Amino acid sequence: MPTCEVCERKWTWKQTVKKTSTLDHEMSCPYCGEKQYQTQRSKLKVSFLTAIVLSPLLIQLFFDVPGVILLSLFPVLAAIAFLLHPFLVDLSSDERYFDFYKS
Repeated sequence: MPTCEVCERKWTWKQTVKKTSTLDHEMSCPYCGEKQYQTQRSKLKVSFLTAIVLSPLLIQLFFDVPGVILLSLFPVLAAIAFLLHPFLVDLSSDERYFDFYKS
């Protein structure tokens, strides 16, 4: 679970889902009210969950899997990704970006 960098209190699973499900990139800590941002590394880890949810499409490319099994995998994998998401979130008190142009 993410921990606030200012007050160092750990967010609950429910608080994390609620704060990260908005379109706003800044989140306020439910305990101290300070602005928190999801780290770029955390965003990268969370993006792999999307790949896991879409993995049945790759399975279908290489193996002949019945459609019923394939379609039943999507909600199961989506539920797993939804449950794991808050555990992969890390917070920072300032907004940082990867510097791709750094030598």
